[in-house]
Amino acid sequence: MIDSQLYKGSLQPILLKLLQDNGKMYGYEMTQKIKLMSNNQLEIKEGALYPALHKLEAQGIIEVEAEKIDGRIRKYYKLTEFGEKESVNRLQSIINTLEQLQQLLQPKNI
Repeated sequence: MIDSQLYKGSLQPILLKLLQDNGKMYGYEMTQKIKLMSNNQLEIKEGALYPALHKLEAQGIIEVEAEKIDGRIRKYYKLTEFGEKESVNRLQSIINTLEQLQQLLQPKNI
């Protein structure tokens, strides 16, 4: 079982990676993709998803497009031009952090 507490600080990079790989996505689509990619081990709730998306939007990293689908408005999120560059930096940062954690948790004989 995945410790969801460990994912709290990683939600934004996860969302950025999803948008990098899939272009524009809507919220429910993101939650389902994360669930699928984690083999049903990680379920992102709306209470965590939308504040993270709003923070990324406030930082100018993502933007929202509204489309009318079957008579309902659906909000799609996508990376801005700045967000495309910034997501590369943030994803590299988390990769570096994970490598450091791995070195700390599984040290090689010194």
